[in-house]
Amino acid sequence: MSTPRNGGHSTRSSRKDGIPLGRIAGIPVYLAYSWFIIAAFTVIVFGPALLIRDHTLGIAAYFVAFAYALLLAFSVLVHELAHALSAKAFNWPTEKIVLNLWGGHTQFESFIASPGRSVVVALAGPAANFVLAGATWLLRAANDFTGVADTLTNILMAANVLIGIFNVLPGLPLDGGRLVESAVWKATGSQEKGTVAAGWAGRVIVIVLIVWFIVLPLLSGNTPDLSYTLITVLVCSFLWMGASGAIKQATLRGRLPSVSAAALAEPAVGIPNSATVAEVLRVAPYGTPAVVICGPDGRPQGLVDPHAAAAVPPSEVSTTFVTAVSTPLADGAYVPWTSSGQELIQYLAQLSGAEYAVVDERGTVMGLLRQQAVVTAITGKVARRSGRP
Repeated sequence: MSTPRNGGHSTRSSRKDGIPLGRIAGIPVYLAYSWFIIAAFTVIVFGPALLIRDHTLGIAAYFVAFAYALLLAFSVLVHELAHALSAKAFNWPTEKIVLNLWGGHTQFESFIASPGRSVVVALAGPAANFVLAGATWLLRAANDFTGVADTLTNILMAANVLIGIFNVLPGLPLDGGRLVESAVWKATGSQEKGTVAAGWAGRVIVIVLIVWFIVLPLLSGNTPDLSYTLITVLVCSFLWMGASGAIKQATLRGRLPSVSAAALAEPAVGIPNSATVAEVLRVAPYGTPAVVICGPDGRPQGLVDPHAAAAVPPSEVSTTFVTAVSTPLADGAYVPWTSSGQELIQYLAQLSGAEYAVVDERGTVMGLLRQQAVVTAITGKVARRSGRP
């Protein structure tokens, strides 16, 4: 599984990733703490099964089961390395590989993708598993393994076949979902539409898996195996969350082109901080447009509170400075009039506060952009106000 990401790598995030295992081809590899959960589950479930199959193993059956967990981790590592190395051929910088509860993921830094390259990188993972399964089959064919060696090589071969087949299923967050994404992307010219389609395909896969492994056995009067039912529920939960997350992110990305400072800003005018309330009432007699006060250098400094300005007695409006009826804007809280899309989002992410003056290329105040307007444009949801009415 591959995950794009904007931004760099920090020491703090590295610690959260888990135990560093070193670097392979310059790529940091981490073993997430959650991996030990699946390792323990593997030992608890498969240890007794191995013991039933071969009573002579004794307690060693549990060590063999743990070796099974290690082989699964190795298979996942090969899968993720294939993603990373194929991406390297396209100059996509890989930030890290993390082996975790759900298998693992390869996280990339910022890159420019295309439908074809996306498919190549996605399918490199399952292809590596099929190659590893084939190599294990050849090894078994050339050697007459018995006992634990036979069990582990058989498990390694079967696990890679299953990992490969499972990951080519056509729905996100599985690698096969990139096929659906790229096909729709190529047909429509929109990666977001492709991602949404692949996300819904992933949800369909979840429904099919639940029906096949849980519902149909129940309808036929059979009692599903508890361990396989638990595995099915866990896997389907992971797939559903991944598919839903992909749909949500694609929907948000699809709204970005319509997010622009010029379109979302409300009317505003700028006045110097040496002006009086009388000037405010002249340019905004009814509280509109918004009034931004600017310093001697022309940079926005604050925002006039229209209620405070209206509350100033008529006899004092000419002697009361606007600074007395204004609230300060955060340092540097102004954005270019032409900012839009991802550029605007990244720009605002660097600023403090919830209100920003919008200025043209000469620095003249053209409007006022409120953070909530941007959030609403991206999410399509209006946040509820907190506090007392």
